[in-house]
Amino acid sequence: MNTSHASRDSDKSVAADETPSVMRQTRVHEGSSFPLGATWDGLGVNFALFSANATRVELCLFDETGEQELARVELPEYTDEVWHGYLPDARPGQLYGYRVHGPYAPEEGHRFNPNKLLLDPYAKQIVGDLQWDEALFGYTIGHPDGDLSFDDRDSAPFMPRCRVIDPAFTWGRSRDVQLPWDHTIVYETHVRGYTMRHPSVPEALRGTFAGLMVNDVVDYIHSLGVSSVELLPIHAFVDDQRLLEQGLRNYWGYNTLGFFAPHSRYISGESINEFKELVARYHAADLEVILDVVYNHTAEGNELGPTLSLKGIDNASYYRLMPEEPRYYIDDTGTGNTLNLSHQRVLQMVTDSLRYWATEMRVDGFRFDLATILGREPHGFDEGGGFLDSCRQDPILSQVKLIAEPWDCGPGGYQVGGFPPGWAEWNDRYRDTVRAFWRGDEGQLPELATRLMASADFFKRRGRRPFASVNFVTAHDGYTLFDLVAYNDKHNEANGEDNMDGHDHNLSWNHGVEGPTDDEDIQALRLRQIRNFIATTLFSQGTPMLLAGDELLRTQQGNNNAYCQDNEISWVDWNLDGDAHAMIEYLRRVIALRMRYPILRRGRFLSGEYNEEMGLKEVTWLAPDGAEMDVERWEDTEARTLGLLLDGRAQPSGIRRAGADVTLLLIFNAHHEAVAFQLPAAPSGSGWLCRLDTSQTCEEAPFQRAFGEEHRMEGRSLALLELVQHNEGAVT
Repeated sequence: MNTSHASRDSDKSVAADETPSVMRQTRVHEGSSFPLGATWDGLGVNFALFSANATRVELCLFDETGEQELARVELPEYTDEVWHGYLPDARPGQLYGYRVHGPYAPEEGHRFNPNKLLLDPYAKQIVGDLQWDEALFGYTIGHPDGDLSFDDRDSAPFMPRCRVIDPAFTWGRSRDVQLPWDHTIVYETHVRGYTMRHPSVPEALRGTFAGLMVNDVVDYIHSLGVSSVELLPIHAFVDDQRLLEQGLRNYWGYNTLGFFAPHSRYISGESINEFKELVARYHAADLEVILDVVYNHTAEGNELGPTLSLKGIDNASYYRLMPEEPRYYIDDTGTGNTLNLSHQRVLQMVTDSLRYWATEMRVDGFRFDLATILGREPHGFDEGGGFLDSCRQDPILSQVKLIAEPWDCGPGGYQVGGFPPGWAEWNDRYRDTVRAFWRGDEGQLPELATRLMASADFFKRRGRRPFASVNFVTAHDGYTLFDLVAYNDKHNEANGEDNMDGHDHNLSWNHGVEGPTDDEDIQALRLRQIRNFIATTLFSQGTPMLLAGDELLRTQQGNNNAYCQDNEISWVDWNLDGDAHAMIEYLRRVIALRMRYPILRRGRFLSGEYNEEMGLKEVTWLAPDGAEMDVERWEDTEARTLGLLLDGRAQPSGIRRAGADVTLLLIFNAHHEAVAFQLPAAPSGSGWLCRLDTSQTCEEAPFQRAFGEEHRMEGRSLALLELVQHNEGAVT
């Protein structure tokens, strides 16, 4: 470190040792180095904070308003790199923060500055909003030495506070849902956006956990037939200063400030038990709760970012720094910093957080943002990396649903199919293929066939099952389903980035008019395409995921990156017209069909090879003339119609015996014109019963066709037909 900086900084650091004029004497005992965080034991509170490179740690206690600092207590013990002390007079509700002393040597990776009040990484509740001010930064903004300078202003007036909690909660008869993967249908939504405009949610509860558990909301979600509600990040997060200055907010929440604390704006009252009540309410409705979690980075940014928590507690341990220049951060996330999960204490913090949410909060699973980061070691992504190994062997984490977003911005960051057994993964190849096929792109049939069968080319290894492929067409990041069929180009002007943000490769199609239109033919075709996307997703092998609001025909006005739009662009509109009501009923019907036919959700990969022992093909791909697809047909880039015969006798498990499921025929026609599809013969059957045809706008009575007859597939439509068994009775 530059010696002139060192001498100047040592003088300025004295400001942090000046105690407030009103200060109480606080009893402190040695306490314990375990567990980390602030732990109420019924008699007092134990405080424990990991920092390998600090020289001293002060615990700051505040009054109930958080405005006045009442005491500053030096943690008396240091055990195994953990600073700890026990306060017998502290109680739940106590507000606190830390000041951590140590070298301020950015060029060596150390950024200690005791003038900055810091949040406990293990805080179970964080209260108050971060107020952006230059005092939040460890260096002096505008100083010619940049982040090598030292700032002696107190950041406490602008920082939130940690609160000691009492974890007691009466769960009553609440139980875990424990839903198997083959019954899982994920419904991705946002705590705030789902309820802000809901007519049954009282205004005071909108945008909160309490709003999300209003009876009408829960009953509606349950009525759809989905199994698992996946919530966008609910961990405490920060609104970026740039966004606030533009009148925007970090709506999605991918900017974590605390891994154990629920976001304060989502709590309608003052207690975190509100989230536990939400989980209990959803479990009572047989719905799982899955959390979208962000353990790849924090809100502290790069070397020019603020000092809010980890950066000031032990920067060199918590973050991945450039090996030759530890002043700078490795940025595999595109956010400025990357958590260092190669460090045992950072790994412990993340797994402790996961276990806390799985046990104390009883959530059923996690979706990991930029999950490749979590498997990244200094040498690159490693499916045997510390974090992935820790999850696999952990008796708690190995039993909850683990879903990876299998990519990041680092080298070798695209890892679809690269995660170990026990994990499911977002499958963007499925998304892009299905979009391209229904848009009518050339040469999509071979790729479509693979994606419909749970992408065995990626996932059929090491005993992984079809559920590992999480199949989706839309998610929070990108277009809604309505916008996918209504816009050719993104319209992100409201984000304030000159429409430069968001993806350009959307594989969308406006069907002739950009945005809203009064053209009835275009409207009808758009609705049919939406029905095609929904049916394709739910009739594919693997785990389907739906974006909440797609069934309501929700639009974001063409914005495909609404991360900062905490307004009507992102909020679900519950003012429904006839088309929306019809689409809701359609979704219910398609989900019911998926659950009715186990052959659509097999727990083992189905093969198109002939099984001589059983005398059948589990999967047969058919051309429109009813003949089996051959090499020439697969290579025909103009072909846009494909039949899929799923034999109900297919072996359902590892035991070699025939199944007893219903045989199904799926027909996909992405041609703009109608195609006559000749219906094939199938063993033990006498004909075909049409259960679904997306060219129909409403449910009609099933109609039966004989083998060899032609089924007219309208342009851009999908049909599901059930084999009529010999001597079968009345149609149901």
